[in-house]
Amino acid sequence: MSTPEAPHMQAGCLGGIFKTRFRRSSNLKGHNTPLVTSDNPAPSALRRDELAHRSSASPGPSGVSGEHKPNIYYGTCCDFSGKDYTTNWPIWEDPPPYSNTGSSGIFRAEVMRTIEYVLDQLDPTLRKLSLQIHDNPEIMFQEKFAHDTLSQFMESHGFSVTRHYLGMDTAWRAEFAHGKGGRVLGVNSEMDALPMIGHACGHNLIAISGVGVAIAVKAALETHNVPGKVVLLGTPAEEGGGGKVILLERGGYTDMDVCVMCHPAPGIAHSAGISTSLAMQAMEVEFFGQSAHAAAAPWEGTNALDAAFLAYSSIAVLRQQIKPDHRVHGVIKGHNGAANVIPDYAKMRWYVRAPTREQLFSLRDRVQACFKAAAMATSCRANIEFGLPYLELRQNSVLGAEFIRTANNHCGIVSEVWEFASAASTDFGNVTYELPSIHPIFAIPTQPHGGNHSPAFAESARSTEAHKACMAISKGLALTGFRVINDDDFFRKVRDAFELSKTDKTH
Repeated sequence: MSTPEAPHMQAGCLGGIFKTRFRRSSNLKGHNTPLVTSDNPAPSALRRDELAHRSSASPGPSGVSGEHKPNIYYGTCCDFSGKDYTTNWPIWEDPPPYSNTGSSGIFRAEVMRTIEYVLDQLDPTLRKLSLQIHDNPEIMFQEKFAHDTLSQFMESHGFSVTRHYLGMDTAWRAEFAHGKGGRVLGVNSEMDALPMIGHACGHNLIAISGVGVAIAVKAALETHNVPGKVVLLGTPAEEGGGGKVILLERGGYTDMDVCVMCHPAPGIAHSAGISTSLAMQAMEVEFFGQSAHAAAAPWEGTNALDAAFLAYSSIAVLRQQIKPDHRVHGVIKGHNGAANVIPDYAKMRWYVRAPTREQLFSLRDRVQACFKAAAMATSCRANIEFGLPYLELRQNSVLGAEFIRTANNHCGIVSEVWEFASAASTDFGNVTYELPSIHPIFAIPTQPHGGNHSPAFAESARSTEAHKACMAISKGLALTGFRVINDDDFFRKVRDAFELSKTDKTH
């Protein structure tokens, strides 16, 4: 996919929706280790060439224009940290090893043995793969090292691979089919890192989990002669680019019956669970005024900064009347002007979050009203643009129950589950609206206050215990996914739960 000249994303937990310049931090830890299956060199710089289309919008009768911008890339925060860090798994603890805790409640124990054997055999290689991805961090839409490494790895394990999938430079698709017919299991591998702090959300672990699940399910289909297909998507730009949303729009998930993936976070040792997330939409407003000398002729000016200030103040007042689980946060940008010149331009970036899509759109409209009112009060012109929304996670209840049962009964995962609604947002939420899906969260050891999107979490994501947790979770996901392909009655229940979730407006 061709890209325009290097607009880069704002650093931070919400890597920005809109264009800003980015320069690589000189203290980012990275080692150009070799590829697993290739001699291609790693990228020499952490940079992003983003497809970001900006278009002018004509003002409406009130001088305000608003337009939905499907190609604006918007920030997300996939911080699935627990609410109480005091109960998290300290990095210095040495918990007991993950172990097979029996076959009670397990679907087809012989298949689980196949999955477990394959992943145990792959474990050292997947550990190496994880560290290579971790030590070569690439921000959204620049995951070239990860794209090449992972696609080559999947080819070496008998998958048919499509590189640069659906016109996205760093997306890829690996698939394997056994026999004729059968259902299709989808799996996701995220790859992107964060600006400045590298793999501080553990996407190196998500990448190898997807790889491991796909290879294990392939082996189970072959060994037990079950017809079906497994498709692994390498999904770019979760951290601000909505890669899965783009793939959805282009048909990347069309043939899948179910899709699964997982995500690391701080938490109780050996724990995993199913939580939801917040729906999120990014907004940008630009205010246009008229410059004038602030002392000699201020009446000739129209102050765009005043409009931004009024909008900010209005939203601050609005927060008193929004619900506790709603979020609105933003910043003011603009020219580096002189104090004696009336500012003729100001820009604001905002993120709006709520538990459901419906609540999100309602809150978004109230925030937009603050922009319009500020423009009218100051006689400025406003241009409002929206990013495509990230929808909340709709975890499939049947898939989730099966995963938890498998993880608890066989994979050495403790029975505690996280049932809170995370304040994070993820583009996988949009996938869960389109087909039955699960996105379990699993605990890795962290330092105090070392949650997702922190330098400490980046270090945690390369720890041995984090890798062990990832492998244990991947075994549970693989058997859950295999059951979708192999068990007609189970899949019918999965579909029924999915259809029911569409009618649940409080989800």
